[in-house]
Amino acid sequence: MTSALRLATRGSRQAMAQATIVADAIRAVTTRSVEIVEIQTTGDLRLDVPLHVIGGQGVFVKEVQRALLDGRADFAVHSAKDLPSATAEGLTIAAFCERRDPADALVGKKLVELSEGATVATGSVRRRAQLTQARPDLKFVELRGNIDSRLSKIPADGAIVMAVAALQILGMADKVAEVLPPADFVPAVGQGCVAVECRGNDADTLSALQPINHEQTRRDVEVERAFLAELGSGCSLPVGAYVTEGVLRTFLADSDNGRTTSDEIILTGTEADLETARLAAQASLRAVE
Repeated sequence: MTSALRLATRGSRQAMAQATIVADAIRAVTTRSVEIVEIQTTGDLRLDVPLHVIGGQGVFVKEVQRALLDGRADFAVHSAKDLPSATAEGLTIAAFCERRDPADALVGKKLVELSEGATVATGSVRRRAQLTQARPDLKFVELRGNIDSRLSKIPADGAIVMAVAALQILGMADKVAEVLPPADFVPAVGQGCVAVECRGNDADTLSALQPINHEQTRRDVEVERAFLAELGSGCSLPVGAYVTEGVLRTFLADSDNGRTTSDEIILTGTEADLETARLAAQASLRAVE
């Protein structure tokens, strides 16, 4: 009898919902059963500290990756935007699931409805930089916690910023007041996509995961990740990159000097796009120096 595949995931509602969708997809295309292994992460436990202070989005994945490396789980499900640009040693991204809506959304009030000096809650330095470009008068406060906690923290006469995909996956898309167009508010790298990771030498698990890989999403997100990787693993600048319909849209800001840069680059649909993304990152860094 073939053993069950053990799936490691964070314990948040969104993470568990993503894990369940992936588990069901695997069961549908293989004869394998899937067991979910819940992992607590530093990012989920340290809600009193801004995300960029405790290590950025990567704090949500390190403990989950450790479960793969020490054999407690066979594969893991992550929000792709949480993954560092450099793949952890010994691991590989076996599949990218088909991307959902990558956009950010305002919950509470629309941008035009926010009064002068209104408060917007978000823990993302990218979202703050982009909204400041559109509305320099806005004030910002930190936003951490699970979905329900965030929805309870909408400032009076203000708004919070959330990923559309996060609300969609929990059946809460009706909470959206306004979708911020990705052409103007470039999303985080990998936003709206679920990444499935396993040990690089685990041929059995790699084979089981291959049918759930969405090749177009993989190509798009790998270009975005190449842009991010070129900025450097220690980059804490507000950054966004999003590929759609053969175009790479990028955003980079410097929080210290206030400079921002955005670009649109036509891609070829070939391996050369990875180098194009790296060159775009170098140009973006020069533009905000």
